[in-house]
Amino acid sequence: MAALLVTYRDKTGNHMNVTATDFNLNGSGAVTQEPETLNKIPGNRAVWVGIFAELTEFALFFLVYFIAKAHYPEQFNQGPLKLNTLAGMLNTFALISSSYFVAKALAAIRIDQPDQSIKWLWRAVFCGGIYLVIKVWEYHWNVDQGIETNTNEFYTMYYYMTFNHLLHVGWASGSLLWAIHQLKVGRYTQKNHLGFTAIACYWHMVDLAWVIIFPLLYVLR
Repeated sequence: MAALLVTYRDKTGNHMNVTATDFNLNGSGAVTQEPETLNKIPGNRAVWVGIFAELTEFALFFLVYFIAKAHYPEQFNQGPLKLNTLAGMLNTFALISSSYFVAKALAAIRIDQPDQSIKWLWRAVFCGGIYLVIKVWEYHWNVDQGIETNTNEFYTMYYYMTFNHLLHVGWASGSLLWAIHQLKVGRYTQKNHLGFTAIACYWHMVDLAWVIIFPLLYVLR
């Protein structure tokens, strides 16, 4: 089997070539030196149990959304028109950007660049903070426009789904801060970053949920 060749810059700025035999896929072994790595899921089983549980929760939200929409079509048709679509778009951009930064952070630690990994994670945390600030501002803006949890069924659904997601972004941002700490103290390394991979997987799940929530609440008429 031909080895995959990747070129990157090391800590001194020099270009280095890395083959698959040197690449730690899951923080616990190289691909070709540890064949069972190919059959491993990213992160660990525990985090995927949590991810599937969270996805099931959001799937139920989406199911309730479509049931409510079938019963109150006019409210769900007019409701998005009064929401702040710009705020939703900015939050979408913030979360997509954060997922990119998390992916870059994970790629950096895999090639033994913990300092670069920390820098990318701080950018992801910043994006998570931007999301939280925009969402809190949006809630205040909604109240000023007379949009509250009991205004009608659409807005009840809107608040329930977005506030639940806001909580997920909050504690997922906390997990990124934990990963930064672990990198700083040397507990997450090139050969041992299984927990970091699990955190990254969870963050991408939170991002994915918002990518579905945004069009349902802000765009679809």
